[in-house]
Amino acid sequence: MTKTGKTLRYDEGCLGAHALNLVGDRWALLVVRELMFAPKRFQMIRAGLPGVTASVLTQRLGQLVQAGVVSHDEVLGLYALTEQGRALHPVLRELCRWALLMPGHDPRKFISISALMISISATVDAGRAAGSNLHAGFLSGKEGFEVILSPKGAPLVTAMRAPQGDFLLEGSGNALAAAIYGPGPVTIASAGLIGLHGDKAAAQAFTDLFSLKP
Repeated sequence: MTKTGKTLRYDEGCLGAHALNLVGDRWALLVVRELMFAPKRFQMIRAGLPGVTASVLTQRLGQLVQAGVVSHDEVLGLYALTEQGRALHPVLRELCRWALLMPGHDPRKFISISALMISISATVDAGRAAGSNLHAGFLSGKEGFEVILSPKGAPLVTAMRAPQGDFLLEGSGNALAAAIYGPGPVTIASAGLIGLHGDKAAAQAFTDLFSLKP
């Protein structure tokens, strides 16, 4: 038992076990994923996790608040990551990189725009992206993001209500993922699956930097 009376799933001194006691329950890390770039209300979090029930999500949010990973503004109804929660970004990125090595991934299944923004940090060809200075905008429903490639090629993601950039891609998480990892934004836009605004050549050059291959 912990000092708060919560039963430990792993009663060990291992740091990994301690971490899993805090964020290892089902859906917990995916809740963190949905909050990684901006605070959200309950229903918006749930929209990014279509397989979770309201009761389970309520339980996980409560556990994450108790663990100090998430904060809850009861007046505004907003959930947000704490500094400790935001520190899980590289953990999620490395999980994505590890998953590339494992068989069975089906990119046709649901992917939220927040999930896509994390996955691009794991799937970029940093060597080719370095020095490109590309600036991308993404819009999916009410969620917008700007992605700037750093001088070393790492994607720097910022949540923006009205994203701008060399180009803007607009669509569902899955359609945007298809544009990034599939035949490219011009082809996907021509099929009517996404909106493509701005510099088409820059959009193609940007998406050419990402791959789901290990």
